[in-house]
Amino acid sequence: MNVTPILQGKHAVVFGAAGSVGAAVAAEFAAEGAEVFLAGRTKSNIEEVAQQIIAAGGFAHAAVIDALDDAAVNEYIDSVVKQTGSIDIVFNAVGPLVTDYGNGKKATELTIEEYMAPLTTIVKSQFITARAAARHMLKQHSGVIIFLTGSPARGHVEGTTAIGTAFGAIESLAENLAVEVSPAGVRSVCLRTTANTDSRAIQDTMDAGQQVESHQRPVNRKYCEP
Repeated sequence: MNVTPILQGKHAVVFGAAGSVGAAVAAEFAAEGAEVFLAGRTKSNIEEVAQQIIAAGGFAHAAVIDALDDAAVNEYIDSVVKQTGSIDIVFNAVGPLVTDYGNGKKATELTIEEYMAPLTTIVKSQFITARAAARHMLKQHSGVIIFLTGSPARGHVEGTTAIGTAFGAIESLAENLAVEVSPAGVRSVCLRTTANTDSRAIQDTMDAGQQVESHQRPVNRKYCEP
C-alpha cells in the first residue's frame, strides 16, 4: 500500500541544522516529504547535512545564517517564502556551548556571564526565528512553530540553573505566542526533552564533568549547535 508522506509538499526551515539535534530533525522532516531549508553558521557543516539529505532522496537547501541576527533571519525567511510560496514549519536548535553557561555548576558558583549566556542566545534566537515565521504564517492562516526545551525547565537536578531558566522562558514564550497566533490557525508547540545522550550538549556536559574531576583544562570552543 502506498502511503503519502505526512509532510509531502510542506516547507520546513531548521535553524542550527548542522548540530546533532538540528540535523536529525531536518533529516526526519525530509524523510516525511518536506522540502527543508537548513540554516547554520558554518558553511561546510550545513552543506554536509544538506548533501546527506539529498543523497537519501530528500530535498534540501543550505544557507549560512546567524539566528541571533534579526535582520538576517527576517530576510532569510522572506526569501524562503518568496521562493516556495509558504513556510509550514520552523524549528530552532541553536544553543551555546555547555561550558559557556556553566552546566553542572551550582547556582552559587555561576558567574553572571554564565547565567545570562542561555538567555542571550537560546531565548533571543528562539524569539527572532519564531516571530519571523509567525508573520508569514498569520497571513497564510497555517503553520507550526516548534520550540525546543529540556527537563531543566522544571528544576529537578543540581547544576542546571542557567539552562533551566532559559528553558522556562522559552516555554512561556511558546504559550503566550499560542494565545496570539492560534486564532489564525497557526500552532505554537514546545518539545520538552529529557537528557539525550546522543546530543552534543549532553556529551559535552559529561565530558566537562569528567575534566573537572580529573583537574584537566576544558576544551575551548566558541560555538555549538546542540
